[in-house]
Amino acid sequence: MNNKFSLAGKVIVITGGTGIIGKSFIKGITEAGGAVGILGRNETVANERAEEVIKNGGKAIALIADVLDENAVEVAKDKILTAFGKVDGLVNAAGGNIPEAVIQKDADIFALNMDGMRKAMDLNLWGTLIPTQVFGKAMAASGKGSIVNISSMSAKRAITKVLGYSMGKAAVDCYTQWFAVELANRYGDQIRMNAIAPGFFLTEQNRTLLTNTDGSYTERGNLVINQTPFKRFGHADELIGALQWLLSDAAAFVTGTVINVDGGFMVNSGV
Repeated sequence: MNNKFSLAGKVIVITGGTGIIGKSFIKGITEAGGAVGILGRNETVANERAEEVIKNGGKAIALIADVLDENAVEVAKDKILTAFGKVDGLVNAAGGNIPEAVIQKDADIFALNMDGMRKAMDLNLWGTLIPTQVFGKAMAASGKGSIVNISSMSAKRAITKVLGYSMGKAAVDCYTQWFAVELANRYGDQIRMNAIAPGFFLTEQNRTLLTNTDGSYTERGNLVINQTPFKRFGHADELIGALQWLLSDAAAFVTGTVINVDGGFMVNSGV
């Protein structure tokens, strides 16, 4: 029987491929048979991860670029096309919080760090648009592809402190829906765009915000756990199933959708 969930024969670029979630995405795509372009700024980590995939019998290439540097992303596109001849998918996993865009509870909300807000917007929004412009053009040339953006619970709910990040991810949601429609208007069902909205996962960026050095929860960590019906944080590998589905032919009629992978955080009223 034909396995529509398989990614065999597909070439997929992962931005933010040197991060914790990026590592799980590499694992998920290669386990499903796909070849990966691991795009990130950390050359050492990108090369190590590519070498590990190849050692285990998969196909991978390290692509060293800052997602905000369009010229560098163009070079990365040329490199993967030279190596594999096509691009079938793009995972826009680059993004994250910016310390200067965090608003502490005792801060003056009429004295925001505007440079910090812009940096957060640039990283999360433009860091999604630029790779899509570059690698999307390669998909259009071959006539088929799937693009998966990364949203956040903070795009949907007011979560304290992370204003810049929240605005960036809310813009990503808007972009996902708008661009999905325009892709369909031009390419029919051949090029799709969707997003995954993770709940709270422990990464290097938020570990100290959510847990203490002894592993116990901080005040903020406890607030998150209390709002999450599963009463735990997510594991990065738990994003893999949604990603594989959206990239695969099994999701051929799915576009403009944001999939929550959040342990019930989004739907919980707290009552």
